[in-house]
Amino acid sequence: MSATRRSSGTRWQARVVVWCVAVGVALAGTACAGGEQYGSLAARVWTWATTTGVGQAVGTLQGDTARIDAALGAHAAPSVIRTLCAGLTVDAANAASNLPTPDPQLTTTLDAAYHAAAAAAADCYQGAGGDAALLARSAAERVRADAQLSAAVQRMSQLTGKVVPTTTTTQPGGSSGDVFGF
Repeated sequence: MSATRRSSGTRWQARVVVWCVAVGVALAGTACAGGEQYGSLAARVWTWATTTGVGQAVGTLQGDTARIDAALGAHAAPSVIRTLCAGLTVDAANAASNLPTPDPQLTTTLDAAYHAAAAAAADCYQGAGGDAALLARSAAERVRADAQLSAAVQRMSQLTGKVVPTTTTTQPGGSSGDVFGF
């Protein structure tokens, strides 16, 4: 066999290998893509909502703000209020980690809600010792966050035609005497 013939055969084999690797990489990338990247906007939003647990995240944030309001209303100790505010910070950050959504308007609304919740938590934490101005600002930010969360849930329902549940089973309730269950 001549050197020229061996060389062209080697080039052909190399091309086949490169093509096979390229196809394999493309298929692997497609297989790893989330379901929220395909289908109608409604289907993509619903898939995103159910896989990220956004309904539970919204319920958790709303529960956090309600517990902070109750603790402030009950004149709870600053350490209790700070603990609740720190929880809101963590929950807002966890919720924000699921952005973006397949819908830019929904992403903007949830991002605004999560930022408002984080700002409320920071002001609440700093004001827990009795700074009325920070506590008032935190209250306004909690109201803004709740309004944005409600708007986001409405947007998801509008897009999908389905109700996104926002209840959470991890939220303590009632007046059991537990300081976190106001």
